[in-house]
Amino acid sequence: MISLEICCGSAEDAIAAWHGGAPRVELNSDLFHGGLTPSIGTLKIIKKTVPGLNVICMVRPRESGFCYTDTEFEVMLEDASELLKNGADGIAFGFLHENGSIDETRCRTMLEIIGKKESVFHRAIDVVSDVLSAVDQLAELGFTRILTSGQKPTALEGAQTIQDMIVRAAGRIEILPGSGIRPHNAAQCREIFGTPYLHASMHTTICDNSTHHHPEIHFHGSTPLPENQYKTIRCEDVEEFIRQANL
Repeated sequence: MISLEICCGSAEDAIAAWHGGAPRVELNSDLFHGGLTPSIGTLKIIKKTVPGLNVICMVRPRESGFCYTDTEFEVMLEDASELLKNGADGIAFGFLHENGSIDETRCRTMLEIIGKKESVFHRAIDVVSDVLSAVDQLAELGFTRILTSGQKPTALEGAQTIQDMIVRAAGRIEILPGSGIRPHNAAQCREIFGTPYLHASMHTTICDNSTHHHPEIHFHGSTPLPENQYKTIRCEDVEEFIRQANL
């Protein structure tokens, strides 16, 4: 039997996934940027409404890569702790060094916080240089599973690598195929991978017309940044603003 994990971006998503028959979700915010840490309120509403749903919470403080500052790392630890206290069944995360290798020290620290709950190394695995050695590392660290597209844009494109990862894992750690898995290819993915779960995104587009009176006003980024870039605030820019404005 193969079951389904749904990638969700809200409480509405997760509740719909449960009623649609999915026993497990990966809960995020900001799916446009690949999924960031969800709010505690979102998790609490899900657990109150559908307490039987297994909820794996993403802990990711920003878009772009996975080599975090010390402050971002501390935020991630606090977020994971609070999510677990409020009913999360597990945490999905990933720590890399700037050279793309797995940061085992930070992984161990997060795993200590997660304890006996489920621990998922997310698709940061898809940008490491030696994916099979990474499977060994993560299995030895004690992760529950790895979410992967086989280092390709979709799981079907990365099918051979995913199969190689499953063989390398040898039952020590679960390999969870994800990315590009849809209803039209679900049977094919089931046949190819034979894993306990498939990870899928099932989103459709709906409209909120509350902004239509002033369509020239935008609340989102106008142009996506390259994958290796993200926006931040620099103290020197704040200082310059205050100086220029004579504040």
